[in-house]
Amino acid sequence: MTEITIKRLGMQGDGVADGPVYVPLTLPGEIVEGTIEGTVMRDAKILRPSERRVAAPCRHFKSCGGCQMQHADDAFVADWKVDVVRTALHAHGLEAGFRRIVTSPAQSRRRAGFAARRTKKGAMVGFHGRASESIIAIPDCKLLDPAVLTGVPVAEALAVIGASRKTALSVMVTTTVSGLDVAVSHGKPLDGPLRQHLALACDQLGLVRLSWDGEIIAMRAPPVHSFDGISVASPPGAFLQATAHGETALRDAVLEITKGARQVIDLFAGCGTFSLPLARHAEVHAVEGIRDMTDALDQGWRKAQGLKAVTCETRDLFRRPLLPDEMAKAGAIVLDPPRAGAEAQVGEIAKTRVARIAYVSCNPVSFARDAQTLVNAGFTIDWIQVVDQFRWSTHVELVASFTAAHMRDEPRRST
Repeated sequence: MTEITIKRLGMQGDGVADGPVYVPLTLPGEIVEGTIEGTVMRDAKILRPSERRVAAPCRHFKSCGGCQMQHADDAFVADWKVDVVRTALHAHGLEAGFRRIVTSPAQSRRRAGFAARRTKKGAMVGFHGRASESIIAIPDCKLLDPAVLTGVPVAEALAVIGASRKTALSVMVTTTVSGLDVAVSHGKPLDGPLRQHLALACDQLGLVRLSWDGEIIAMRAPPVHSFDGISVASPPGAFLQATAHGETALRDAVLEITKGARQVIDLFAGCGTFSLPLARHAEVHAVEGIRDMTDALDQGWRKAQGLKAVTCETRDLFRRPLLPDEMAKAGAIVLDPPRAGAEAQVGEIAKTRVARIAYVSCNPVSFARDAQTLVNAGFTIDWIQVVDQFRWSTHVELVASFTAAHMRDEPRRST
C-alpha cells in the first residue's frame, strides 16, 4: 500500500497527486493510501479527509457513474468549475472577470440517456456503473426531474420488445410540454412485426413520440418545447439545454449582451433556444447545420405572435463558416457551438466590425482557444458567466460577453 497526498483536481474531477497519480472521488489536501497501477490508485482509502468532503446526497453515488462530484460541498464545486474556465484562459494568456456562478437545483435535469438491457426475467434499466459497463438501477436519483424517472419503466418495456441479449439499448428520455419524447438507439433492426409492437407500445406507454435508431415509429402529439414562452416542436435528438433553469440563465445573459442590436446573427442556432426570444427585440438570422432543426425553428417562428423577422439557413459552419461580408449588417452575434468550439467561424468573425458577441460554450478549452482569436483581433472579454446545469458533474458551461475595440469608448446604442 502506498500513501499519497492529493494536490488538486484534474479536468475529469479525479484527485491528482505527484507523479501524476489519479485517484477518483478524492479532494485536494486529502491523504489516501491504496495500490497504484500505472498512473491510477485503486481501492483508495482516505486516511485524512478534506474539510470540504460531504456525505453524498444520493445513495447511488458510489456505484453509479452518472455523477462525479457529490462528495464535495456545493461551494467547493462552484469554485472549482469557475477555476476550470480561469485555468483554460490562463493557458492562452487571457484574463476575465467572472460573475457569480449559476447552479441548477437538484432533480431538474429534463433529459437522460438510460441504458436498458434485456434479462431472462425482464429488463435492467439505469446508468452505467462508475468505470464499468454494468447497469446500476437508480430509483432514488437526485439529479433527474421526477418526470424523467417515469421513463424507467418505459425503457424496461422497450428493452423487452426490441433489445438483443448482447447489447444494451440507449434510451433517451426527454420531458416536453406534451409529455415524454423517447429516442432509442442500438436496438434490433426494424422489421414489420417490430414496428407494430413499438407503435402499440408508444400508445400503451403514453409517449408523445417514439423513434428507433433515428426513425420515427409513432407520434401521438408533437413534442413541444417552450423557449421563453415560444413553442417549438423539435425533431428527434434535437439539442436541448439540460435544465429549464440553466436555459433561462444562458438566455438572460445572451439577451443582456445583445441588447440594443437591431439585427442579430445566431450561429449553431439549434431549434431556436436563443433565436426566438431574441426576435422579440431584433431581426434574427439563424444558422444551423441540421435541416430538421432549422425547419422546426422556422415553424416555431411562423406560429408565434409578435416576433420580428427570423430567417433560417441550413449550413455546415465548420466547413463553410459565414464570411465577413455576410455578417456586415449584424449588430451582435450569438454562437453556441458543440464541444469542438467554432475555430473556423470565429476566425471569420474576428475580421468583422460586429459590436458585440455572446459566446455560449460547453467546453472551456475550445472556448479559450476561440477567445484568444477574438482578443488578438481587438475584442475585449467583458465578463464570463459560468452556468452549472450539469450539477454534480465535471461538465462546465458558460456565456462570455465580448465587445469590439471600436465600441469600448462609445455609449451603447442600437446597431
